[in-house]
Amino acid sequence: SLPVALVFLLVLLFVAGAGFKLHHKDCNSSVSRASEVSEDSVAMPRKLLRVAVHRTEAREPEKPSSGGSALPRGIVQATSDLEMVSMVGDPEQQGGSRPSKSLLAIPVGIKNKAAVDKLVSKFPADRFTVMLFHYDGAGEEQWGDLEWSRRAVHVSALGQTKWWFAKRFLHPDVVAAYDYVFLWDEDVEVDAFDPLRYLDIVKREGLEISQPALDRRSEIHHGITTRALLRPGAEGGGDVHRRFYKPAAGWGGGGCDDSSTGPPCAGWVEIMVPVFSRAAWRCSWGMVQNDLVHAWGLDYKLGHCAQGDRTLKVGVVDSEYVLHRGVPTLGGTEGKAAAFRVAVRRRSFAEMQIFNRRWKEAAADDASWTDPYPYTSSQIC
Repeated sequence: SLPVALVFLLVLLFVAGAGFKLHHKDCNSSVSRASEVSEDSVAMPRKLLRVAVHRTEAREPEKPSSGGSALPRGIVQATSDLEMVSMVGDPEQQGGSRPSKSLLAIPVGIKNKAAVDKLVSKFPADRFTVMLFHYDGAGEEQWGDLEWSRRAVHVSALGQTKWWFAKRFLHPDVVAAYDYVFLWDEDVEVDAFDPLRYLDIVKREGLEISQPALDRRSEIHHGITTRALLRPGAEGGGDVHRRFYKPAAGWGGGGCDDSSTGPPCAGWVEIMVPVFSRAAWRCSWGMVQNDLVHAWGLDYKLGHCAQGDRTLKVGVVDSEYVLHRGVPTLGGTEGKAAAFRVAVRRRSFAEMQIFNRRWKEAAADDASWTDPYPYTSSQIC
């Protein structure tokens, strides 16, 4: 029995060894085949390899570039201007360095063409770019006989206001090239006004938001806008005044004195002929509401955009003044003009209430913001 058992044991060892060798050979074959596939992949044509890689990457989510944007940082031109550009020639040679300029933007109707011509002609072409907002449907072709019309930018939208145009076409990134933005009404006479002298005074006085004083013959809504040299008891005799004085009107005050720090006694201009620095306009544009087209109430908050103390950075320039004729321009047909103006005034007042409500809600919702100009009794709104 011993030899039989020994033979059986030897048979088992042979079979096991054969099985081990067979399994080991299979593993080697697998490794060999994998190696062969890898070598074949390396030997693939480069074009096919790039296609394979591209298909793999296409299945992955898009990753931002190192600059956190879809574009390389150096190619981004975030700002623009309103200057005319030739369709021929070398653009890099044509660009070059340009003189410092400001922007004059005016809403216009064809009925006031002569007055607008006189107004725009006061602004030197080499120092000012002109933009006309046509609210009556009369476009560039009806203004083309004026010398400066071809260099002006014309935008037309029937029945829209100055602030509607400004919100849509004077984005701060578009007008970033201009030192100052003059956003004026069209019914202004400029016989006593020189824009270059005006800007010299504004820069010297450090005014970020300003307006020319109004000739006393003007339609005047707030005393602070009247030319100080002609107003008894007012600050000055100089080129600029920044506050207005008047006695308290009856019980409850309401006057303007040296302690007054807010509109309409100090730090305030009206919205008929405002002038903004580049930084002040960027801030102010953001405050203009898209759906509130008359901007009533906005003037009381412009001081927040004065880049500092509004009692110092906001002022009225007396030595360069204008005459505001107060002519109703944007209106209905002749027979319905009076009723339309009443409706406009009603809408304007409603907009002021809406703007004030939005301001209060925004101030309450933003816990990180502190109003540097809390409400005072001198503010009449």
